[in-house]
This record gives sequence, C-alpha cells and structure tokens, in this order.
Amino acid sequence: MQRVRVSSQQVPVQKLGDSQMTLSPKFKLASIQSRLLDPLTESELSLKGDPLIPGLPDDIALTCLLRLPVAAHPATRAVCRRWYQLFCNKERFFTKRNEMGFQDPWLFVFSFHKCTGKIQWHVLDLTHFTWHIIPPMPCIDKVCPHGLRSVSFPSNGSLFVCGGIIFDADCPLNVVMKFEIKKNHWTVMKKMITARSFFASGVINGKIYVAGGNSTDLFELDSGEVMDPRNGIWNPIANMCTNMAVYDAAVLNGKLLVTEGWFWPFYVVPRGQIYDPETDNWENMADGLREGWTGSSVVIYEHLFVVTEHERTKLKVYDMKSDTWKLVDGPPLPDKICKPFSVNCYDSFIYVVGRNLHVAIGRILILSGSEKCPRFSVEWEVVEAPDGLSNLTPSSVQVLFG
Repeated sequence: MQRVRVSSQQVPVQKLGDSQMTLSPKFKLASIQSRLLDPLTESELSLKGDPLIPGLPDDIALTCLLRLPVAAHPATRAVCRRWYQLFCNKERFFTKRNEMGFQDPWLFVFSFHKCTGKIQWHVLDLTHFTWHIIPPMPCIDKVCPHGLRSVSFPSNGSLFVCGGIIFDADCPLNVVMKFEIKKNHWTVMKKMITARSFFASGVINGKIYVAGGNSTDLFELDSGEVMDPRNGIWNPIANMCTNMAVYDAAVLNGKLLVTEGWFWPFYVVPRGQIYDPETDNWENMADGLREGWTGSSVVIYEHLFVVTEHERTKLKVYDMKSDTWKLVDGPPLPDKICKPFSVNCYDSFIYVVGRNLHVAIGRILILSGSEKCPRFSVEWEVVEAPDGLSNLTPSSVQVLFG
C-alpha cells in the first residue's frame, strides 16, 4: 500500500474560488446571479503585447499556464499583469480550461464538523493531491448532511444537490442546487415536486431520478420523479411497490437499484426495489442482491461493487447470474479509512473517503474469467488529509472533471 502525502509547500486547504454567497440565519435560498467576465480585463488578457511566456506563442503558452495547479496561483499572480488577469479569477481560469479541453479529475467531498455541525464542500485535486474549498451552498448550516443527496455529471464538471432535512425539525426540503466547475458558483434550480430526505438518487441517460425517502414526521414515501437538467423541470414517475427510506442506490444496466440497507441488529431483512425508466415500472430486488448489499456501492466495468461495513470492510462484487456476492481479491480497506465513509468512482478507480477526510483510492483490475463473470482484484493507496481537515466527517462524494 502506497501512502501519498499532501505537499507542505502550500497552505493545505485553499479556496478554489471566492465565495459569492452569505448564509442566512433562517433557511433561505440566496438569489444568485452568474458572475460575468469583466470585458475590460478579458480584453486585456488577449491583448498582443508582452508574451505570456517569452519565446512562445500565446496559444502554446496558455496551454502551459492552464496546467498550473490551483495551489500555485497566489504566487503566479505576481509574475506580470497578464498572468494576474489569468489567475486572479477562477471562473476565467476554469472556463479557458474547458474551452481547451482539459479534463483533470477533482474529488468533491461534502463534509460536516462533528462538533459544530458546520457543512462545507472540500475538493481534492487528484492530480496534485492538494485540498481546496468552493463557495458554500446557498443554505444554512442547520441542514442534516446525511438527509440530502448529490449526483454529478463528471464530464460536464457539474453536480446537483437535492432535498434534505433541517436539524431538530421534521421538515424535509425540496430544494435543488447546481454547482459548475467552470463557473465556480452555485445556481438554485427549480424545486422537486415532493420534499424528501434520505431518498434514492441516480443519473440515467442524462436525467436525474429520485425516489422514496422520508417526508414530514418521517413518513416514508413511495413516490419518485425525474428531471432533465436541460430544462430543469421535474416530472413524476411510477410509484414504488412499497414506501421506504433509502440507505443506498446505484445505477446498473440503465436501471435504478434502491435498498433500505441492513440495520443493526439484523432483525429484519432489508427491502429493495429496481426501477426501469424504459417501462416506467418498479419490481422487487432479487433476494441475494438485497441481502448481501451491506455497504456503499459503486458501478465499475458494468458490475456492482460494495465497500462492506462488515466483513472486515472488504470489497465485494455482485454476480447477477448466480444472485450471489463474491469477495474481491486484494487487501481490505486500509485501516486509515475509518467509518463512516462515503464512496464514489470513475473509470476503474474507486474513491473511499473516511473520517478526517483521508482518502483511499482503489484500482480495480480484471484478473480472469468470462466477460459476464470475471474475477476482480483491488489495489489501494492512501491520500492522507492535512491536520486542518481533522474532525470532519464525509457525507457525500462526487468526481468531476475540469
């Protein structure tokens, strides 16, 4: 197991961009407007004068400068006026990266302080292993972090946060907020039809699906809805076969898998539902699938993997043909990663964020077997978070590119 440490040459946690929003003493969505590039400074950046880098054409120099890590921006602003114009505004920096096709991975971690309850999105640069923060969501700190749900569109560099519940009140929320890397700010979207917390969510064919969860007075819901981000409008889908709050959910083979999860002690077998958007129909989950779903899930190589909260936190994979779970070859989750943890993935990598925001990065390898029933192994490395992130607990994790 390889341990990766954050460089000590920069401040461990930095702002990814200037905050645009203030938090209200009551739950209130902020009125947010897009920040427009200053036409004067944008034209100054493109003026022909002193080259960005002596001896290089500006287009080639720009591709070099756009590769500089965010942690280096405060120092690079002092080089010259044109560098200052490029690096002083994160919206401009990421917009130009987007225009030139840069696709570097960023791990967005929604976390809260276990003593104060303060919430914040922290971002790990997976290329340079430095931590940053983004502007706060347009809501108060009193929101229960476990009640809301987030989904993402990694290649577009955007994530959505939906629903939730206010601490000390049986008051679920129907708010929807969107963050975009290239704009470095939040936008308040149209509300969900139904206020809900602890519900299922997933992205299928470019649309966001939510289902189940808790309503007022913790009454369990059976309703679901779908939203197309292109128009932001929510529409109802078929009701579930049962009312249920949700522990975990995943999208596999174009279907939304929903489980209420095991509760200790194991007195009751958990329920599970599967939604097919093609037929707008729910069906009960196979026995082996729901009974063995004992942790947080990701989908890699079109297979469902679970980081178990039991079984020595080993990684296991579901075999659809036999309706059984099989342990993945390789070591268990590194000891540094303590529960509670949050999980996400991209390509063949799984990211597990534990208490104090230490991150385990697992690479999933195919060892042998048939295409429909391969054998997998996992290799772990650990990215240790700086001391400034101690006492933080993860609640949600998303991977974005920008």
